[in-house]
Amino acid sequence: MNYEFFIAKRIIGSKAYKSSVSAPIIKIGIAAIAIGIIVMLVAIATGLGLQKKVREKVVAFNGHISINSFDTNQSNESIVPISTKQDFYPKFNSVDGIKHIQGVATKFGVIRTETDFEGIVLKGVGSDYDWSYIEDFLIEGSLPSYEGKLSNEVVISSYLANRLAFQLGDTFQTVFKKRSIEEIPFQRTFKIVGIFNSGFQEIDKTFMIGDLSHIQRMNKWNKTQVGNFEVYLDDFTQLAEKENQIRGKTPSFLDTQNIEEKFSTTFEWIKIFDNNTYGIITIMIIVAGINMITALLVLILERTQMIGILKALGSSNWSIRKVFLYNATYLIGLGLFWGNLIGLALLFFQKYSGVLEFPNAKDYYMSVIPVYIGLDYILLLNIGTFVACFLMLLIPSIIITKISPVKAIRFE
Repeated sequence: MNYEFFIAKRIIGSKAYKSSVSAPIIKIGIAAIAIGIIVMLVAIATGLGLQKKVREKVVAFNGHISINSFDTNQSNESIVPISTKQDFYPKFNSVDGIKHIQGVATKFGVIRTETDFEGIVLKGVGSDYDWSYIEDFLIEGSLPSYEGKLSNEVVISSYLANRLAFQLGDTFQTVFKKRSIEEIPFQRTFKIVGIFNSGFQEIDKTFMIGDLSHIQRMNKWNKTQVGNFEVYLDDFTQLAEKENQIRGKTPSFLDTQNIEEKFSTTFEWIKIFDNNTYGIITIMIIVAGINMITALLVLILERTQMIGILKALGSSNWSIRKVFLYNATYLIGLGLFWGNLIGLALLFFQKYSGVLEFPNAKDYYMSVIPVYIGLDYILLLNIGTFVACFLMLLIPSIIITKISPVKAIRFE
């Protein structure tokens, strides 16, 4: 054990230290670090949680990457069919990191009741559709299975169900236009077997999910034709990289579009939370550092005589500075401990209880404030805060080099 650490340990453990003039200021410094950690943990956990939930909702209904035909159609309706007889389907083995690929198609229609009507987009899915992404948003009923014969079972949103006074098990008629306006439109009768709520009004008020065979028949496509392919990835952070790889492995007559491009406004909005989080972290670290600087200066002034004696006995300036830096390190560690304990307790409570909700759920696409707890950002936050506070304490510790041994021993 080096003697600097030994002296710092004795100072921390002494009764005089705990009842000294600097004790309240030191406690304030510890509290500042603890509060700062709590605020930063909450800001990061809720910011990442919101981003993750919004991302999951958008991806669940659209996939990470869409493979489409090259055309000028900008609507929600599939016009040009794509054959499923592709090298990348049903398994995209030529690119790593692809979880699933499925063929879908969309067609615009109008739900008609005795008293009302509503425009919708029927999203046709087949036996290859992965329902696990939608399952989390299902609030009533069950998910259909489209294998074998033509099915009239559909899943609609709670938004549409409320607007049209539909309930589980109800049947309704939907009208779909043909290619020519003069022709009599298609009419299909559907039965509601499930109701979902994504929280995304853009999705909820637009889409209902049904059997792909309906769209294939209305568009006079064969069973091997779809409107587009939806690709799901293992890792969202590799979105741009995987899109480039997928584009290189698909025929030249097919185009790709990732989810960030398709919903650019939404993703730009959630990226704003990163700037807010960075701002909060910077402010909290500065506040905590200033409080620790004040505590260290008071501690140095209180131990002026001790500094003079150590200098008189031959201790170097750096050696004495290490004594106080050891002391400050202990105080920072104490603040980090209590901050993490309280902060993580609050986050786990919110994660499993969901007691805190957004005042306006429509603005955030969800009602409960989401929380994401990850070991990676917790460790980085603690290490970053510790290093930043420690570096800030190196400057005020320079005052020790200005203290004269003779004057310090006489100091009262």
